[in-house]
Amino acid sequence: MKIQVRKKLKHNCSAVQFPIGLEDQIKGLVDLVHNQAYYFQGVHGEKVLKGDIPSDIAAEVAEKRRELIESVSEVDDELADLFLNDQPITPDVLSSAVRRATLNLQFIPVFMGSAFKNKGVQLLLDGVVEYLPNPLEVNNHALDQNNKEEKVELTGSPDGKLVALAFKLEEGRFGQLTYLRIYEGTIRKGDFIINSTTGRKVKVPRLVRMHSDDMEDIQEAHAGEIVAVFGVECSSGDTFTDGTIKYTMTSMNVPEPVMSLAIAPASKDVGPQFSKALNRFQKEDPTFRVSLDPDSGQTIISGMGELHLDIYVERIRREYKVDAVVGKPQVNFRETITQRAEFDYLHRKQSGGQGQYGRVVGYIEPLPEGSEKKFEFENMMVGQAIPSQFIAAIEKGFTEAANSGALIGHPVENLRVVLTDGASHAVDSSELAFKLAALYAFRQCYAGARPVILEPVMLVELRAPVEFQGGIIGDINRRKGIIVGSDQEGDDAVVLAHVPLNNMFGYSTGLRSMTQGKGEFTMEYHQHAPVPQEAQAVLVKEYTNKRVVL
Repeated sequence: MKIQVRKKLKHNCSAVQFPIGLEDQIKGLVDLVHNQAYYFQGVHGEKVLKGDIPSDIAAEVAEKRRELIESVSEVDDELADLFLNDQPITPDVLSSAVRRATLNLQFIPVFMGSAFKNKGVQLLLDGVVEYLPNPLEVNNHALDQNNKEEKVELTGSPDGKLVALAFKLEEGRFGQLTYLRIYEGTIRKGDFIINSTTGRKVKVPRLVRMHSDDMEDIQEAHAGEIVAVFGVECSSGDTFTDGTIKYTMTSMNVPEPVMSLAIAPASKDVGPQFSKALNRFQKEDPTFRVSLDPDSGQTIISGMGELHLDIYVERIRREYKVDAVVGKPQVNFRETITQRAEFDYLHRKQSGGQGQYGRVVGYIEPLPEGSEKKFEFENMMVGQAIPSQFIAAIEKGFTEAANSGALIGHPVENLRVVLTDGASHAVDSSELAFKLAALYAFRQCYAGARPVILEPVMLVELRAPVEFQGGIIGDINRRKGIIVGSDQEGDDAVVLAHVPLNNMFGYSTGLRSMTQGKGEFTMEYHQHAPVPQEAQAVLVKEYTNKRVVL
């Protein structure tokens, strides 16, 4: 096993245990560091008994302990001196060397056992305490939201300012149970804490330490501890502080979802459970979104890819016992413009009583490349051709118009709207009139700005044996992907590519077929990029036909 891990993962590693028996006959483990045998008894292996090392495996244990010492000596000078001089190596000396090498990321101790039968789990947890860093030995960084998310190193001191991350949510008998990892400072029962993401101030009504399913009520907890609180409404990934700082442990810049599915419960009887599941998942994962299609009334879930959404559909079935009917995956396209276009639109309507009058003049243009904004409105009027109280309504009209482009009905991004002139009427002008004038002005000039459709492009990393590299690259080219990197790690080829998400449906099955099940890939959002002209023509035609049918 050590040879496989070293060859495949390129890690300096060695087993710190030796099994007493194999597979379903395993009775216990020998701790090679401390030269001690442990036996697991009871129905669930809950009784851990120390004992002597069986004589029939004593020679093998001695050899494996020597291999462990050799592996650690390669990266630890203190142990190497003792080993090369044939000095006796005590358990304490070896334990300290393994810890030093592990903390320096130069050695990986390998543990054994069976989680299913609860054998070796206890020793693994002891190993976490013995070899892994404590909170003060880890460099943790927060992001300062008042300073463009600049990294700030946390001291890990209980006397510092409170910084705690909500990393897990659980529905309990008493409402939402929020698990907190405290990175700095101290949290006490009854304290008021601030959610850095929402800005809300909340009180900690109950603070507990979790022991599996058992809860221990506590009065306070310090940096480095994991605790749970009741009665705190938040989402997974939210950061809590004492209010004197605005730090977050994760970035607040959440990427927009790139894929959507229509979903509905198979039976109306399970509607409440279905809604409960979707609400919970939204709190757990900021990249998971739920919305209602205004045209069809369908519930739409959106996420970062096919697998992402498949997992949530499966969780609805497994955790909430709700069978869901899923519609065809839809890629979240965007639209944008490529050139400047002028608009001059007069909205006038008279049908008895007060009429509607509003004129807007200006232009739309693409935002500069690299701009952080997706939509920008600027009033460059000179004088009071349009009273100032109507400017907000004009901006709202353009914003709503940009929510649905004329090509395929998707939002328009990278758009700047500039208002240069206009006209109003003393009686008939209103916020509604100018909002509609802006809406129709955008539609009037949109075609003249040469709009294009943007599609999500994913950064795909593929890993497979070298002999399949040619086939993988050929398949990526057929999917209109662009190879941006190729490397070799051992016997594996690693290929990086930018591939349109619309061409990645069902790719996992195709990759397994091409590589005899030996290939794997990861995928993350990269950017939205213009689709080819022929693809745009197809998408526009499909959208037009769909609207005709509706």
